[in-house]
Amino acid sequence: MKTTKIIAFSIAMAVAATSGTAMAKSKGAKLFKRKCKTCHSLEVGKHKIGPSLHGVVGRQAGTAEGYTKYKAMKGAKFTWDEEKLASWITNQKKFLKAHKDVVGGQSTAMSAKIKKEKDRKAIIEYLKTGK
Repeated sequence: MKTTKIIAFSIAMAVAATSGTAMAKSKGAKLFKRKCKTCHSLEVGKHKIGPSLHGVVGRQAGTAEGYTKYKAMKGAKFTWDEEKLASWITNQKKFLKAHKDVVGGQSTAMSAKIKKEKDRKAIIEYLKTGK
């Protein structure tokens, strides 16, 4: 009887965790569409005003293949991770000042700021899906 309860609890927890992740990705997709899609795509090599964000997590900054319009990230010496992406989409100018030792430039055309932490996390989770 005790084993059955443990298994049932484990399954319920797994379903809840999966549902939470799916909800975050869904929210991230909506936020991406509303806040980012005007200037960025998630398609490989399909650039807009800004570079494609397909595979951005784990990619060296300023190296989206085929995108040549970099200002702030041309020659950057860091790899995008969740922390740096969160900092970037919170406030690009503060990011550039705080990381001037590893970024290529000091200006950017990007002006979207995602103020809520939960929204930033949802967008980054969505970016990690690459869809």
